Amino acid sequence: MGLQIIKPDTHIDFIGIKKIAFVLSAILILAGVASLLIKGGPKYGIDFAGGMIVQVKIDQDTDVEAIKDALSDVQLPGLVVQRLGLEGDHEYLIRTSSSDISSEDVRNKVNAALSDNLDGAKYEIQRLEMVGPKVGADLRTQALEALFYAVLLIAVYISGRFEQRWTVAGVMAAALGAGVYGIGLLGLEMGWLIVAALIITVGLCWYLKLNYALGAVVALIHDVTITVGIFSILNKEFDLTIIAALLTIIGYSLNDTIIVFDRIRENSLSNKAGKSFGSVINLAVNQTLSRTIMTSATTLLVVFCLYILGGAVIHDFALALLIGVGVGTYSSIFVASPILLGFGPGSATPEETSEA
Repeated sequence: MGLQIIKPDTHIDFIGIKKIAFVLSAILILAGVASLLIKGGPKYGIDFAGGMIVQVKIDQDTDVEAIKDALSDVQLPGLVVQRLGLEGDHEYLIRTSSSDISSEDVRNKVNAALSDNLDGAKYEIQRLEMVGPKVGADLRTQALEALFYAVLLIAVYISGRFEQRWTVAGVMAAALGAGVYGIGLLGLEMGWLIVAALIITVGLCWYLKLNYALGAVVALIHDVTITVGIFSILNKEFDLTIIAALLTIIGYSLNDTIIVFDRIRENSLSNKAGKSFGSVINLAVNQTLSRTIMTSATTLLVVFCLYILGGAVIHDFALALLIGVGVGTYSSIFVASPILLGFGPGSATPEETSEA
């Protein structure tokens, strides 16, 4: 018999405390959005804003702050120094947001500063890479598009998988494509275009009565928004590794939501006693609670070890996963399921929503 940390006969009224959960989610989302508005958007890293990376190997262990102090007179904007690899490797990553000066000038300035201020320690510049602002803008656009199309494809998949409405899901995707194209003609920035597209996605799911898809999409938007908001509050940079983390969070949250939705559908089909849909959802969440907690706990344990022991280079990636996995588990129970309950009894059984 499998390990169960939650008793099979547990009857927690999750639906009964949905208002408290919604208030908590609203507070976290509003705090994150307020931080983004105050700071004028996310703090982009070199991948998106442009800049340079210099990798240095020193022949002895050197404190990161000592390297920062050594480079303080060089006047490199947005200077960040990180330890790279294992502690015994004595390798460091120097990042600067400046892309106005040539890579050769940066190399010369770093060489001069380290020679004068490292107390005779020997060093070697192993790598110097530059990302131009145009390349950074293109990467930012592609990253936003990746997030949006991931959510769109998930909406189509959920609609077909749980409601057997592949045709309607296809119509939604086509309508969304037309809507995005129309909004794009207005010349909006990609960030606002994606926000508008997500609003259209949610609106179409609601209008077409794709209730399972609506619950899943709202939960995914909830998870990404809170993760991005917390990163903004903590003044963390957004780069390609964070986008990878957000896509991972979307996948994890979706998997958790599908487990709950599968049980809701099974319970709906076997609901001979005529229980309310809220009772069916509560039963499904309680039945999957042990699996949900065990999966989340083991995932969080691995990610926490990565956060503590993985080094500075993947520190923010692991932090994003810690936040996202926790929020994703929460949203499967307290966001996706209540949304499914709130949008009509037609979502109770697949037969009621399937096409002829």
